[in-house]
Amino acid sequence: MNQSARKQDVQTVIEVKRSELPLSCPRPGDEVWNMHPRVFLPIEKTGEATCPYCGARYRLVD
Repeated sequence: MNQSARKQDVQTVIEVKRSELPLSCPRPGDEVWNMHPRVFLPIEKTGEATCPYCGARYRLVD
């Protein structure tokens, strides 16, 4: 496995608070806010969500 593939496997989980809902990716504060179309992610039921465009992983923490 090359180093690039390893970095993708160990991707950071972004913690989200209920006060930040509804969750969308990219998030408003992201530096590259226009990297893909904005998509709203349903995180309330399971507590976790993954963006179908960029693979960003989110976890609800409160």
